[in-house]
Formats: sequence, structure tokens, C-alpha cells
Amino acid sequence: VYSGQVVGSLMNAMASLATNTLVGLLVTFLCWRSASAVFISIDANAQECFHDTVKAHTKMGLTFEVSEGGFLDIDVKINDPRGREIYSSNRETNARYVFAAEMDGVYTYCFSNKMSTMTPKTVLFNMEIGDHAAAAKKEDDSEHHNKLEEMVAQLSTALMSIKHEQDYMEVRERVHRMINDNTNSRVAWWAFFEDILLVCMTLGQVYYMKRFFEVRRIV
Repeated sequence: VYSGQVVGSLMNAMASLATNTLVGLLVTFLCWRSASAVFISIDANAQECFHDTVKAHTKMGLTFEVSEGGFLDIDVKINDPRGREIYSSNRETNARYVFAAEMDGVYTYCFSNKMSTMTPKTVLFNMEIGDHAAAAKKEDDSEHHNKLEEMVAQLSTALMSIKHEQDYMEVRERVHRMINDNTNSRVAWWAFFEDILLVCMTLGQVYYMKRFFEVRRIV
């Protein structure tokens, strides 16, 4: 009988742990929108803006990197629903800015290439937006769920950070490969030019020596 009670207690504990884990995963997936990196192309002397409607106290995080074009720089700014500028950066190659929304409304973030007169830019960016309702629910949740949900949330954040790092490492690898290809192309063309110049100099010297001896023979 005692063994049966022990087994029953273990089964109940395992069932409770599995339930808590599922609840934590569900809360975590509800806390974050499905975010994926987006590539955009911004023409010279142009600006691209994006808008998101969020609730107050919602955590937002903008990550971006310029992958192609010019000196790989872009101007970035974020405005709150009142039009007030809460973040601004000029000629940045990559950056990450995290903030909490102070009020309900539409938040606008813009990428500007107005400093360039000829070169378009390609930008990879991602906006993470937390879910206000899920965050409020987490505060009112029962005590035995809080710790597990916090651990799962930390794991989810870490995995999201790893995913973003992989995205931007892929962009950096592409940028470096493009630089290497351009360098190799320039070296190849310079070597070809040197070969042509060497052949011309050789032919010129042969012609000059031939003319020189012909003149001496006539004299």
C-alpha cells in the first residue's frame, strides 16, 4: 500500500511538472510575436518607414544591419505615437535598441538613405514586440508556475538571441564574401593590366633597338 502511495505521488508530480511545462511554453510563445528578419532595399535619397500598434509597457526591440550599398551605413529613428523621437542614430552599420512603450498607440521606425545621392542600400531588420496581455497574465499567475515560466521565458529569449546572431552572422558573411570577390576582381584586372603593359613595353623596346641598329648601319 505504501509503495502504491509513493508511485501515485510520483505520477502526480510528473503530471504537474508536464502541465507546468506546457503552460510555460504556451505563455512564452504568446509573449512574443513570430519574428523573422526582413530585407528591404532603400533607394538613394529615400526613406522607408514601418508602423506597429502596441500597448503601454510593452517591450520592443529593433535590430538592424546594412548588408549592401555604399559605406554600409543608414540613418535610423523611432517615434512614439505623439511623434516624439525616442531613438535616433546616423550612419550606423548595425545596432540593437530595446525599450518599453510608454503609451498605447502606433510606434514608427524609419530607415533613411537621404545622405546618399546615388547608391541604394539593403537593410536587414527585425522588430521584436512583447505581448502586453500575456505579460499581465504572468504577473497574476499562481506562485508555483512563476518560476518555471520565468526559466522557460529566459530560455526562449536566449534562443531568440541566438537566432538573431545567426541571421546577422549570415549577413556579415555575405558582406565579407562580396568584399573578397570585389578585391579578387580588382587584383585580377590589375594583373591583366600589368601583363598588357609589360607586353607593350617589351614590344616597344624591341622596336626601339631595331630602329637604333638600322640607323647605325646607314651611318
